[in-house]
Amino acid sequence: MPTPTVVIVPGWRNSGPSHWQSLWAQRLPKVLRVEQDDWVSPLRGPWVQRLSETIEHAGGPVVVVAHSLGCIATTHLPPAVAERIVGALLVAPADPERRGALADFAPVPYQRLPYRHILVASDNDPYCPVRLAGAYARAWGSEFVRLNGAGHINVDSGFGEWPLGLALLQSLGADVPPPQPALHAAAA
Repeated sequence: MPTPTVVIVPGWRNSGPSHWQSLWAQRLPKVLRVEQDDWVSPLRGPWVQRLSETIEHAGGPVVVVAHSLGCIATTHLPPAVAERIVGALLVAPADPERRGALADFAPVPYQRLPYRHILVASDNDPYCPVRLAGAYARAWGSEFVRLNGAGHINVDSGFGEWPLGLALLQSLGADVPPPQPALHAAAA
């Protein structure tokens, strides 16, 4: 099987330049990033359509890397598009039923996802209680990784490159190159 393309799916308000998703987009060799027309007032139809188009543009198997609302958009994909996914890293899923700006993504699908995936959640995420993330994991058939004190697993929570996330991504079949060694001034 060819090496899958990594499809990065940011959440509500996008992922800024210091977010681990943005850092990974610069580092990974075979990557596409979903770009939404409206990051502030998201609507499920256009978001899922853009995600579907990005997956189809990959032209082969994909591994999805979704954060927050991007996780929920991923669960709304039509079956024909979901068939292209060989793995997914779903990080800090959102709770659209508790946040008015995200309400168009409710109700969240509660059926098993047809590909291997890992759901990563924190026990103190302000946007999704860990108990709800656990319910998502059970319904979706996820491998569940619970982090302690990691907040929303974003820049505000102290996450940059996020090596654990890269290791999880690699376990899903993505091509993750080793870290670049730091350049040291030559001592003469």
